[in-house]
Amino acid sequence: MAHGTPSSLEEMPEYLRLVRGGRPASDELVAEMRENYAAIGGRSPLTEITDAQAEALRVRLGPAIPVAAGMRNWRPFIKDALVDLAAAGATRVIGIPMAPQFSTLSVQKYIDAAMAALPEGMQFEAVESFHTHPLLLDAFAERVRAANPQPDELVVFTAHSLPVRVIESGDRYADQVAETARGVAERAGITRFDCAYQSAGRTPEPWIGPELAQVIDNRSVTIRKFLVVPIGFVCDHTEILFDIDVQAARIAREFATSLRRTESLNTSPLFMAMLEDLVKQRL
Repeated sequence: MAHGTPSSLEEMPEYLRLVRGGRPASDELVAEMRENYAAIGGRSPLTEITDAQAEALRVRLGPAIPVAAGMRNWRPFIKDALVDLAAAGATRVIGIPMAPQFSTLSVQKYIDAAMAALPEGMQFEAVESFHTHPLLLDAFAERVRAANPQPDELVVFTAHSLPVRVIESGDRYADQVAETARGVAERAGITRFDCAYQSAGRTPEPWIGPELAQVIDNRSVTIRKFLVVPIGFVCDHTEILFDIDVQAARIAREFATSLRRTESLNTSPLFMAMLEDLVKQRL
């Protein structure tokens, strides 16, 4: 289960309406998001990569276990995936949100969407979190080692920001992000790193930080190179391709510093092995 993304710029208003819980987006927001998507080629590869992840898992599990991909905010919707699984004869479903750390604003909404659309007679079991699964940490660490961090380069682990009120209400997301960062750093032999948040929503309330841009600002006094490791995400999409590769990179240039990032997990064999293990633990 993943967030979902429109397949064209023309679909942006309807997509944003769904993301916003049925509230129409302003013309200004629609125009801004279309501009962001245009900067990465006009569309996000999220759906295609999630489908590729599902196919890789399907190959690992074999023909006896059907695998489907469903999106919360766009086609193919989670409800459609459940219908397809029911048609394939499935009576028990294991749901895996494509987000390592649990949050009531992300993972729980995937679970809620599945439970609300569950066909009669079908059982549903969700994987709430896999933020410290050894194979996930190994997969991220592999990407860090492949990037070959330099001695004068600061590693910055990032995840999607959340409203402060959510964390203050008891949401364990920020703690899990920190645990993932420590685990990856240990496996990759990284002794100096920062944690930051990105992609905060456009609401007047405070969101958790520090923001990635603020880290670049604060650290640029002594640090001239940054390596971003987005541990809150498992594939390329707008929060990676635009928020980091375009927006954060532009901010780094403004401070006369350089910024690069590790390759996303996408269909990393280690990540696919982790998904297989999550399923087999529950079979």
